Amino acid sequence: MDQGHAQQTENMPDFSRRPNRLIRTLRNHPVILYGLIGFVSLSLLCFIAAAAYIYRLVPQTPEVTQIGQAKVAQPSVVLTADGTQLVTFRRNFQEWVELDKISPHVIQALISTEDKRFYDHAGVDVGRTLAALFFTAQGDTQGGSTITQQLARNIFTEEIGRSRNINRKLKEIITALKIERQYSKEEILEIYLNTVPFLYNAFGIEMAARTYFRQSASQLGPLESATLVGMLKGTHYYNPVVNPERARARRNIVLFQMQKEGQLSQDQYLALRDQPLQIRFSRQVDQSGPSTHFAEHARKWLIDWADRHDYDLYTDGLIVHTTLDEKLQEAALRAVEKQGQALQHIADVEWGRKTDSVLSHSSETYIKLRSKVEPFSYFWNSRNDLVDAFIRETPEYRKEFAAAGNESAAIQKLKQDRKFMQRLREQKTRLETGFVAIDPVTGEVKAWVGSRDFEKDQFDHVAQAERQPGSTFKPIVYGAALEQGFHPARTYRDNLITIQAPDGDLWRPTDMTAPTGRAMSMREGLIHSKNTITAQVMQDAGLSNIVALAQAVGVNQSKLTPVPSLALGTSPVTLLEMVTAYATIAQAGEFKQPVVVKRITDRNGNLVAEFNSRPQRALSESTALELIDMMRGVVNRGTGQVVKSLVGFSADIAGKTGTTQNNTDGWFIMMHPNLVAGSWVGFNDSRVTMRSDYWGQGGHNALLVVGDFFRKVLKEKQIDVRAKFPKPPKRMPLMVERSRDDWATVLQERAQGKGETTEIIVRQEPDGTTFIGDSRGAQIDDWPETRRRRSPEELARIMRSLGRDPVTGAALETSRSAEVYSARERQTSSGSSNSLRSDGSPDVPESFR
Repeated sequence: MDQGHAQQTENMPDFSRRPNRLIRTLRNHPVILYGLIGFVSLSLLCFIAAAAYIYRLVPQTPEVTQIGQAKVAQPSVVLTADGTQLVTFRRNFQEWVELDKISPHVIQALISTEDKRFYDHAGVDVGRTLAALFFTAQGDTQGGSTITQQLARNIFTEEIGRSRNINRKLKEIITALKIERQYSKEEILEIYLNTVPFLYNAFGIEMAARTYFRQSASQLGPLESATLVGMLKGTHYYNPVVNPERARARRNIVLFQMQKEGQLSQDQYLALRDQPLQIRFSRQVDQSGPSTHFAEHARKWLIDWADRHDYDLYTDGLIVHTTLDEKLQEAALRAVEKQGQALQHIADVEWGRKTDSVLSHSSETYIKLRSKVEPFSYFWNSRNDLVDAFIRETPEYRKEFAAAGNESAAIQKLKQDRKFMQRLREQKTRLETGFVAIDPVTGEVKAWVGSRDFEKDQFDHVAQAERQPGSTFKPIVYGAALEQGFHPARTYRDNLITIQAPDGDLWRPTDMTAPTGRAMSMREGLIHSKNTITAQVMQDAGLSNIVALAQAVGVNQSKLTPVPSLALGTSPVTLLEMVTAYATIAQAGEFKQPVVVKRITDRNGNLVAEFNSRPQRALSESTALELIDMMRGVVNRGTGQVVKSLVGFSADIAGKTGTTQNNTDGWFIMMHPNLVAGSWVGFNDSRVTMRSDYWGQGGHNALLVVGDFFRKVLKEKQIDVRAKFPKPPKRMPLMVERSRDDWATVLQERAQGKGETTEIIVRQEPDGTTFIGDSRGAQIDDWPETRRRRSPEELARIMRSLGRDPVTGAALETSRSAEVYSARERQTSSGSSNSLRSDGSPDVPESFR
């Protein structure tokens, strides 16, 4: 026994000799000794430095004693450009729920995916953190934050910071450790699930459940729970509304993790994995609400911006500086209120009488008669079929029909309900208007009125309502033609034409007056808004070019249907798009996306973000300036000439009227070098219209709103009265081949605007060509030698358009020049007349005198 023990002892290694050997080695190799001492010392110093750094960070981390109330909601404040508070955005639909009121599937999904060792660590999972660092170093970025660390980051965003750096991470870890010492695991889960954001201002699991699935947090099943928990990795990237495929793939990863952790069986996982998302999205209504349509539009824009940049509009205390000009907004509100009410009286009286004759061109007449008629009585008594249709579209009808099971009985019962019918009448016959003004230089929105009264109609007629723009779309058609090199003097015959659409349908555009049969230039066609001329210009310009130009200048949200009638404005668009398009023209062809927010600062005044619109060339400068000049003619002697008298100032303005079929929509958009503004007038239900052709035109309804606005802002010198648009470049006069007839004539015609004289010259040249142009062009001798030649037939057509015989040059009694046409016919594109007083000046409504 002793011998065996001795043998065993003899065979064991002698550990007592190893220290001596190590000492001898270090003595014989001093480099190793000094290296080891240096490594130990450096490690000790690093540890001390890290400890000191962490010790210094501890006081900078937030206190967590009242973590449930730590993130006090700081509402965001929206200011006008003048610094006046416009509205405050504060949250009022967050609902705190206790942990036992939250579906256990949510908790299982959360822990299985985000922090499977949640109940085992003290706030930081060291192993997971080291693993995340390793994989991230290999190029596979992974998160190592525990639920407690995420809670610290969500609650104390400002204190911990947003930057991805070691400083923020250490603050996050320290705060998480402090939270774990203060609260139980159950309390941490409850606070986390009630404070985590889920986009669309859904704050906490309860509001997320209602927003995405229309149910409470307690009703969420495995599928819904996995979808919401899956969003936490990146709410915007895995948004199930915008990115359903990504969200579904992420949801399945969460389900797999639940199965892996034993929360789901293999069969349950396989069954759930193939299910669709089953989203029932319903954005929660914020009861605080903005006070204006502009504020509501800004809110939507800001929510989208906040979602993309990890801010919460309702709790981060942002200061939003908008572009809205307080004085211009006041002028816009006044114009909409005053002229909108006057037009309401006109509609009430016209539809309250049996006869459809126009009583007066003055709104004052209708205002006096308003109390003597029952508003819209003739409309309601003569349109029973339409009234029944109105009733069938109401929720009250659906309820009555479900109860009675008989359509006629349900309608009759509701017709006998006086309160119901009164509400229906008021809703259907309330005239509405929208107005917006944009600075063309900066793209900033300066005034925005979405309806006559926000409290009565929250529907925004600036950015939401899509209506047919009518003739206000025509400048885009003519712009597309000019971009292709067409001359403004290019002529077309004012005749009835038939155009075949791609689907084979025949389209015959007409004006309310019979065709004159004479030739008209493109300039005249736009000035007098001739449908027959515009349709021919459309054919030459091409629908694809027109659509492309419309989108380039700003009509880029609404869908434009490429059919021939598009030229007359039949594709519905928003007022904001059309005014943006005109602002592009006014800025010499440079498109700028409308800007509503200039900059955002935090509660301490630090700049968070700044916004401006980058210019993009949409059409050439020469085309834009030519269009402006052509639309000068609209307000000087065309369909919009009344506005010159309304404004009352000799400002350089241009614009275009628009009226759609049956007087459904009235438009007017006006351009000034400093400001472009437009208005739409009509009823929310397009089946209700202005009754008379006179008051139904944009030149007599929407024009009043814009004219009232510009008169006030010019009077108060809020924009420069002396500002001028650049003049269009001189174009080469048309050149034609020499006619067989030997003639040379000088024709002189006077324009109606401000005494300007334009000489139209037809002159035979020594080189065998014939010069046709204006007096300014005739003075230029150095035209390029490569001249466009025209046939004798086209020369004859041009002569006829000037009211002259092609052979003799004598005046034709049966034809009239553009100026004669304007003075004697005074017809708009839809056939209505611009009324003149006995002295020849335009008739101005009494409300402007």
